[in-house]
Amino acid sequence: MQPAELLEIIEKGEDSRTQFKKDITNAVQLAQEMVAFSNTRGSFIIVGVDDYGNIAGLESSEIRRLNQLISNSANENVKPPITPFSEIIKIGERKLLVIEIKEGVNKPYCTSEGIYFAKVGADKRKISQEELLRLFQESGKIYADETIVYGSSIKDIDKELLYSFYEKQYGESIEATGIPLDKILENLNLAKNSILNQAGLMLFGKNPQKYRPEFLIKAVSFFGNDLGGTQYRDSEDIDSNLPKQYRNAMAFLLRNLRKIQKGKDFNVPGVLEVSEIALQEILVNALIHRDYFINATIRILIFDNRIEIDSPGKLPNNMTIENIKHGISCMRNRILASFASKMLPYRGLGTGIVRALRDDPAIEFINDTKAERFKVIIHRPE
Repeated sequence: MQPAELLEIIEKGEDSRTQFKKDITNAVQLAQEMVAFSNTRGSFIIVGVDDYGNIAGLESSEIRRLNQLISNSANENVKPPITPFSEIIKIGERKLLVIEIKEGVNKPYCTSEGIYFAKVGADKRKISQEELLRLFQESGKIYADETIVYGSSIKDIDKELLYSFYEKQYGESIEATGIPLDKILENLNLAKNSILNQAGLMLFGKNPQKYRPEFLIKAVSFFGNDLGGTQYRDSEDIDSNLPKQYRNAMAFLLRNLRKIQKGKDFNVPGVLEVSEIALQEILVNALIHRDYFINATIRILIFDNRIEIDSPGKLPNNMTIENIKHGISCMRNRILASFASKMLPYRGLGTGIVRALRDDPAIEFINDTKAERFKVIIHRPE
């Protein structure tokens, strides 16, 4: 880092990616800062600058002591250990120590006392249980659709749906296999010890919302273009398992959107005002790739000028909107995705967004990292 670049950072002040320290003497407090940066987006701790951005500088002996403290703290007080990079930069005659901490690849990180932190603005805070689960999910250590739904059992399975799926997929009935139903479900990674996991419940459950009431779709068709509007044309809470949610959500969309002629003869049936392919792809993505560690609903909001499909969970890991536009995908719910290609119009190749954009290039994507939601906007014609 060049001195001019460092001065510019100092002038901007502390934020979620920059921390000032006049000095560091406590290894435990340093570890907490390192953990917070590693669990978030990483960046810099600048030592030799006070909280107000005044440059105090460091003596050479202090820098030697600090480098030893950093090394010890990163190895002994951060779990798993990290490797920060330190650099001495001179501003005039004063020396500063810049500690760069990368966003961790082995999230979540904790202190040697087992405490997890994340950055929030210029401060740090302890991570909630829900956030901790999502960090484990980002690192690929656990998957939400594999988690056991305690209280559920094979009695909660829609047997007609499961038996039909099995026979179509494997060419024989479940009865013909001679294998008990609980063992079939375990073999399909849908249950363990006769208790359903999240995937089993959401794919084949008779009433998943009995155990997961938030995992439904709230659909509203408003008059006007304001989310705060009090008048609506149609409203529905769409529950049940994922195949039924998909069918009923598509039915809601189709009955609340117009058919138009698009320049064709009056006697020719009209076509849907927006791309039906785009609606299918965006809806399936919302159901399969939503974050099931977040207890919130998917929302379908129809306004006079647009359709919004809004699902819980920001893009996973370091995925960006540009990534998904180019067909790059990251599997958040592995079991759901493997079944979706057999039960829904889903290919699992990262091509859904590409197909939607090919049919409607004006689709907008909003990755709201603060609210932990992903929104897709499809514009309606005037």
